[in-house]
Order: sequence, then structure tokens, then C-alpha cells
Amino acid sequence: MIDPSKKLVYAVESIADIAYNGGAKPVRSREIAERQGLPHRYLEQVMQRLVRAGLLRGVRGPRGGYILARERRRITLGEIARVVCDMENSDRKGSSDDKSDLASEVLRPIWNEVRDEMMARLDQITIEDLCKQATGRNITRASETKLDYTI
Repeated sequence: MIDPSKKLVYAVESIADIAYNGGAKPVRSREIAERQGLPHRYLEQVMQRLVRAGLLRGVRGPRGGYILARERRRITLGEIARVVCDMENSDRKGSSDDKSDLASEVLRPIWNEVRDEMMARLDQITIEDLCKQATGRNITRASETKLDYTI
């Protein structure tokens, strides 16, 4: 059926990873890429777009990385999806798939209706909801797996 794009999956996974593993501490994109099995260079482009959209904040310095720009209960999957859709639409500039009346007058309105229903559902799901699900499924946090041998 209809699957989310790679960019959307990467964006949601990265924000959820930051919320679940980082807390108040910045999380490096390289750590996210390793944990989630994502290509780092590609992920970094998505992360920069999320910063520009005001969903993430970049922290510079040796202990820098990314943190959420707002509370995780105030970030929805719909917001993330809109940022990624804008990103993908700017990549496709000016291409229109509607080459016939059937496509533009019949099919496009159906796709738009389905998209609007899906976005309404995504607007109801927060990053907080994802973190609660992860906790409920006993998914290990990054801070729980690091061993500190400092003396």
C-alpha cells in the first residue's frame, strides 16, 4: 500500500531517538545513525531541515548535537511529515503528474482526501506517544547501554 518515504522515516526516527535517548543532553547525528541503522550523510540533511523548521535545535561544541526545540508532547508526526513533504516537493520542483483530465479531476482529489485524512491522524500522534510505546515495550535507552569506566 502507501509507505512513508525514507526521508519521513529518518526524520521521525531521529526525533524519536533524540527524545527517547537524549533527554536534556544533545545527541549527535552519528549516534542516531548508528542506533537506527541510517546513512549518516543522508540523515544530516534531514536533521538540518528539522532545525530550520524549529523542531530541533543544534548545539555546537565538543558535546554538541541535537535537542528537541519543544517538549516532546508538543511535536506531532504531522508536523514532521509536513517538513519532509516540503523538502521532497522542493526537490521535485515543478513536476506535475496530472497529465490528463482523469488524473487531475478524479484521481488527484481522491489522493488529496486520503492525504488530508492521514495528516489529521498524524497530527494526533506526538513524540511523547512514541516514547511511551518504546518504554512500554522495554526498548533500551542509549544511556542504559553505556558503561562508564571513569575512576
